[in-house]
Amino acid sequence: MPASRIKSPRLLVAESGADREGHGLKRTMGLFQLICFGVGAIVGTGIFVGLSDSVAQAGPAVVVSFVLAALTCVFTAFSFAELGGAIPVSGSSYSFAYAGLGESTAFLVGWCLLLEYGISISAVAVGWSQYVNELLHSLTGRQFPAALSAGPGDGGVVNLPAVIVIALASLLLARGVRESARATAAMAAVKLAVLLAFCAIGYSAFKHGNLTPFSPAGLGGIGAGTTAAFFSYIGFDAITTAGEEAKNPRRDVPVAIMVCMGLVTLLYCAVALAAIGAIGGDQVAGRPAALSYVVNEVTGSAVGGGVIAFGAVVAIASVVLAVMYGQTRILMSMSRDGLIPRAFEKVSPKTATPVAGTLIVAVVFALPAAFASLDAVMNLCTIGTLAIMAVVNVVVIALRRREPGLTRSFRVPLYPAAPLLGIAFCLYLMYETGWRTWLQFAVFLAVGLLVYAVYGRRHSTLAAAAPERITPAAAERESQAV
Repeated sequence: MPASRIKSPRLLVAESGADREGHGLKRTMGLFQLICFGVGAIVGTGIFVGLSDSVAQAGPAVVVSFVLAALTCVFTAFSFAELGGAIPVSGSSYSFAYAGLGESTAFLVGWCLLLEYGISISAVAVGWSQYVNELLHSLTGRQFPAALSAGPGDGGVVNLPAVIVIALASLLLARGVRESARATAAMAAVKLAVLLAFCAIGYSAFKHGNLTPFSPAGLGGIGAGTTAAFFSYIGFDAITTAGEEAKNPRRDVPVAIMVCMGLVTLLYCAVALAAIGAIGGDQVAGRPAALSYVVNEVTGSAVGGGVIAFGAVVAIASVVLAVMYGQTRILMSMSRDGLIPRAFEKVSPKTATPVAGTLIVAVVFALPAAFASLDAVMNLCTIGTLAIMAVVNVVVIALRRREPGLTRSFRVPLYPAAPLLGIAFCLYLMYETGWRTWLQFAVFLAVGLLVYAVYGRRHSTLAAAAPERITPAAAERESQAV
């Protein structure tokens, strides 16, 4: 076995379909469910809560920031679409890195995915808590006590609503992927309807003067706004984690990624323009539950804001559900490869879901949501996500050279310019996070390498496997059957 321990795409696909304990996932998701799942994973805290932070940096030019963030994601989305169609397994970018760059890089990608999904789950749950209070206030005039709706770092004791939404999502995920997909589709429809209603209200009060000055902080503000806006797109890669539960992953995964990215970008720009055009960037910047505030100001009533708050509660809950789904499937793939404990790969024969792994993820990520202030590590989440995206673009190039005959249901357009531009955009946004974030990220990667050296490398199933474990012909038959 070569020192790099590269696992071929065909072997990854063949292993994902192996008929043994821990690999009993069912193919129940069609194209529509995948699109809803993608929208569920993306649209949530970033637009309902994070919009005010992006506007604070860029002003009305936040629309440009959203487009630049989208470009970063689109170039990488091309790469995810190609790899998701060629290697339809649950491991997503972790498995792609295993096939293209080797085991150690794959482990670090999986390590960064813990950061991306873990912090985003916790942060999204905290954002959900804000809108739950807004909804309760509009309905009853009351809210959760401050001590029970924020962690110690934010002036409270424990963020109980954040714990509740993570617990509910974990219970739904444990019941089965069919139930989770239906719930995600319903929630996606609700939040799209609410955001379209917000746009209708915002544009009814639109004033062109609210867009001037368009870029009060200049190019620097747009760059900082792009980094902040990027968080709004985190989660689109979760579509590829459904590779083993999609009915036709080679066709549907690439299509779902492209549809979601186009839809979400148009929606974000429309919502940002509606909010700023209605009341001005200064009023939106830095304001919690900004969309509800905009509607209340335009309509002069708390009823409209309550409707927006309801949509936000549904939208953000769907993000928690979708991102937790993705995290459990990635951990399942890493466990299957022996790089983390085996508890994460076991699938319940009754529900066809990794119940133990789901509950572990819920407990681990509920703790920071309940007690920690996550603002200090949001840039760390961003830089980790950008690093993963850069690696995925590199993997496309590596596999085009090493596996030219690999079946690809989607091919990156304008190759190799598109993946190279994806890498360049990722590096630019990583630079914008600042040197302190780079230092934190270096420490985080060093810890990951230590964990890999102590546990992952020693327990790797690839290192222990005999060369004849699976023949190329058998692997080819398995991959064609998926």
